[in-house]
Amino acid sequence: MPSTRFLGSLSTPRVDITIDTGNLFFNQALEGYLKIGSVAATRSIAEDSFKAINGGKLSKHCLERSLKKMCKEGAYWGSVAGVYVGMEYGVGRIRGTWDWKNAMIGGALTGALVSAATNNNKDQIVSDALTGGAVATASVLLNYLT
Repeated sequence: MPSTRFLGSLSTPRVDITIDTGNLFFNQALEGYLKIGSVAATRSIAEDSFKAINGGKLSKHCLERSLKKMCKEGAYWGSVAGVYVGMEYGVGRIRGTWDWKNAMIGGALTGALVSAATNNNKDQIVSDALTGGAVATASVLLNYLT
């Protein structure tokens, strides 16, 4: 009986952005802002497109609202990512080592900063700091597995 084989590989798409501001810290933060901001904007427009197609309505107002939401989401998540990448890099420079603890501290500081900027109470700021640290640490530890 004849057999067939499939050969190939599946890999994650990689996007590299090279921006040189003359400062490695700013380069890292800006790269994080641009990458995550573009992902958030793309997600937002895909979500709104899906809703418009399923709802059967597409108007100028709907397009304007989608564009505003895309810009808002991209700027917000890009800013959060830029702060996180900058915090993680700064913690690494201060500690002099590059390990998962940098992600934990950077995530916690970013969570607290973003929460405080949205005028949350003290309990919510602590909760968001713990969540940010946990998510960042889990992300780094999962990357160690692959």
